Amino acid sequence: MMTVATFTLSDEQRAILALWFELNASLSSYHKLIHTYGSAQLAWQAGVESWRQLGIHHTHLARHEQPEQTRASIDNIQQALIAEKYGLLFADQPDYPAQLLEIYDPPPLLFYRGNRELLRWAQIAIVGSRKPTPHAQKTTFDMAQYLAQAGYVITSGLAIGVDKRAHLGALAQTDVACQGRTVGVMGTGIDVNYPNHHDHLFGQITEQGGCIISELLPHTLPHKHTFPRRNRLVAGLSLATIVTEATIKSGSLITARLTSEQGKQVFAIPSHIDNSNAEGCHHLIREGATLVYHPQQVLDDISVQLPSQSQQHQLANSSKAQSLDKSVFSPPATSKTTKPQQTKPAPSVTIPEHLTTLFEKLDWHGQDLDALILATNLTPAQLIGQLMELELLGTVTVQGGRYSRI
Repeated sequence: MMTVATFTLSDEQRAILALWFELNASLSSYHKLIHTYGSAQLAWQAGVESWRQLGIHHTHLARHEQPEQTRASIDNIQQALIAEKYGLLFADQPDYPAQLLEIYDPPPLLFYRGNRELLRWAQIAIVGSRKPTPHAQKTTFDMAQYLAQAGYVITSGLAIGVDKRAHLGALAQTDVACQGRTVGVMGTGIDVNYPNHHDHLFGQITEQGGCIISELLPHTLPHKHTFPRRNRLVAGLSLATIVTEATIKSGSLITARLTSEQGKQVFAIPSHIDNSNAEGCHHLIREGATLVYHPQQVLDDISVQLPSQSQQHQLANSSKAQSLDKSVFSPPATSKTTKPQQTKPAPSVTIPEHLTTLFEKLDWHGQDLDALILATNLTPAQLIGQLMELELLGTVTVQGGRYSRI
């Protein structure tokens, strides 16, 4: 699904692209020129010597001396827009995400593929390790699925590991009205698929109604400096950031720090104290991040941010399918009574016939696997398979190795 609006670039927009190209997407140099000259057109028309006096880097000056290359690059972008290969938003346009204008260094433009309307919805970032444990992968997927069903857009950085599981969890909706609630922020140009084997994920996001964005020019390849830039946009777009698993040197801690610096809440999921892959989460909790073990706790905390914001209107009208019955998470026993306006009570679930025997043996106190094997005469493999099905239906929860009804 593509919602690309093609248009002819105005003179000011061409000048913005010209500066972005010649400055190699340097935010500091771009804003310095705009502040000095008052507009992109005047800045681009200024001579090389004038730029030099402002302390603009010599590599940018060299590009500024070759305007024919700049014009060719802009013409290529215009042709791509006409061909609907991607879309382009400028910071002064109404569809540009307002929340990005509130960060310290908003990009002057955004390239996008897919449904740009999602950029204005209330978003929650989920980030973490590129090599998560199986438990963290499942937790990430389930949490993203739950929050997307609640009406939020899940935003992440399209990396392998936690990022990918977050996007897939948001896309895993059986109701068409709930599909596509994810935004992927790229650390490359909009036409560069990275990692290479994520082509299918990129296609799945855009085809199901999600959106992929980049502030970098087309053909920009991955670089160690482009991913922290991406992280600030992930944080800037979102109401809050959840870190599901991260090492102490994980790039997701950069996203968490930027989230905190933007005055937003950081949530972290704890793990075993000897899990080195979760040291980053434990560090965040020690430094003041909110410990969570259920997505409803996130909803309870961020719901206070929604009144009087445009995102609340978007959420309230997003769809009729806001129920949470398909998530494997059960309502936490200690959750608050206040619910976000966009959620509704989960309807009753019909238990498939082949699962009724096991379901009838479950209670609300909890039983371990050994007790359930004795009660049902199922083999361990059969029991685990059926319990997983009941979890996916949202009718069973497990805590401390004990399974119980919800």
